[in-house]
Amino acid sequence: MSRLLRQGSKVLHEVSSIGYGGALAACLVINLVADRASLPAFAAARAAYAAITQWVLLPSMAVVVVSGLVSLAATRGYIDAGWAWLKAALGISVFQASLVVVGSGRQQGEVMAAAAGGDAATLERLLRAETNTIAILIALSVANVVLAVWRPKFTKRAAAAR
Repeated sequence: MSRLLRQGSKVLHEVSSIGYGGALAACLVINLVADRASLPAFAAARAAYAAITQWVLLPSMAVVVVSGLVSLAATRGYIDAGWAWLKAALGISVFQASLVVVGSGRQQGEVMAAAAGGDAATLERLLRAETNTIAILIALSVANVVLAVWRPKFTKRAAAAR
């Protein structure tokens, strides 16, 4: 049962990470290419953004965090591995920042008001903030993958040996 739990949590973690990365990429593309000149096209793009964050990004991220923590608890080798704890801390930070992206997808009133009112400066500022948040999330996600592949020695024993 323990082996099934470890392997199952690792598979869930990896598959949901793919969904999360795809959702981030889709949101980034929508922000970069949405037609701001056409209000109906822009509204459709924002609706797609909100749907992706609600139905793909947030559930994927929740599964990533939970399966990662289950994997950490179920695998003895991870308990003393500093890289695994760093990865867990980064994962929780990514989850919190993901809530900002989801919130911006759900609370589009300000974005749509700026678009409808022709306030290009406010619209660009809001979209730039979303894009920057997504870019940071992508960078943190890549850092988590690097930690999982590289697995640097951040253990108490390695520090004591020096």
